[in-house]
Amino acid sequence: MLVQRRYNRENAVKYAETWAFARNPLFYNYTGQGGDCTNFVSQAVLAGSCQMNFTPTFGWYYIDSETRTASWTGVEYFYNFITGNRGVGPFGEEVSESEVEVGDVVQLERDGDFYHTLFVSGFGDDGGILVAAHSDDAFDRPLSSYNYGSARFIHILGVRFEIEFNSSFCFERLLSGESLPL
Repeated sequence: MLVQRRYNRENAVKYAETWAFARNPLFYNYTGQGGDCTNFVSQAVLAGSCQMNFTPTFGWYYIDSETRTASWTGVEYFYNFITGNRGVGPFGEEVSESEVEVGDVVQLERDGDFYHTLFVSGFGDDGGILVAAHSDDAFDRPLSSYNYGSARFIHILGVRFEIEFNSSFCFERLLSGESLPL
């Protein structure tokens, strides 16, 4: 049975702050091989969700540098997974800039191609979005300092995970007068 819980934005931001200028040894560094930006954002989102999706090809997981899905490291694949996920793991939707929260994701576009994934780490005194990133390492860098054509904003709505539902346990406790299935 799939259940939903909140995405822990505080944990995601703490992770981004800790690893924005370093590399977690649990993950391969893809800088110089297409970039490490989506890998880093995936790590931060994982810190806030603690749930991967191990669906072959279309899931969202990382085991090692060779055993991962394209959605873990690819800009478009990440977007497609997060906004289309109906199974376990984090899920979200594209929103307007005004709806973005700390812990959400920004992707930048130039010439019709989304090429960079950033993590929303906060908001400046002027209300502008601050981001954390890899490839060009940053934490609390103003989004306005980037040169891009347009941006899309992905709001993480929550996390789904699988629990085992035992109806016989419920039935036995109800039948015996022990407890209601609350």
